[in-house]
Amino acid sequence: MNRAELQSLALVRLRDVEVLMAGGSHEGAYYLAGYVIECALKACIARQTRWFDFPDRRTVNASYTHDLIALVRSAGLEEQLRAEQRRDSRFDENWGAVARWTEESRYLRPSPTAAQEIYAAITSTKGGVLRWVRRH
Repeated sequence: MNRAELQSLALVRLRDVEVLMAGGSHEGAYYLAGYVIECALKACIARQTRWFDFPDRRTVNASYTHDLIALVRSAGLEEQLRAEQRRDSRFDENWGAVARWTEESRYLRPSPTAAQEIYAAITSTKGGVLRWVRRH
């Protein structure tokens, strides 16, 4: 997949989350919400790839994960993340909600409140995680 495809997929997953939440399927919505950020972070990693350059093996291996914190690291966004957390308390709180998500969330039974919380953390116009990731 290329960067544009990953960016598009992040938005598709966001629409899926919205449909699931509207239908009362908060468990599925919570699970897919993490993939919104995963796809967006992978788009950031893809942006760093240059045509005809053979990618570093460590970066490639680290990119094949669902761990959002590891993806931030692979995208080279750790410093920017920490800076944004210090600068914006809303973003810090929102990142905390998103960072609790794991691939293992598929086995959880999150409450409607938890699903709404992660959705708001991703989509908020002030301190929203997706807005921050898309800037990078």
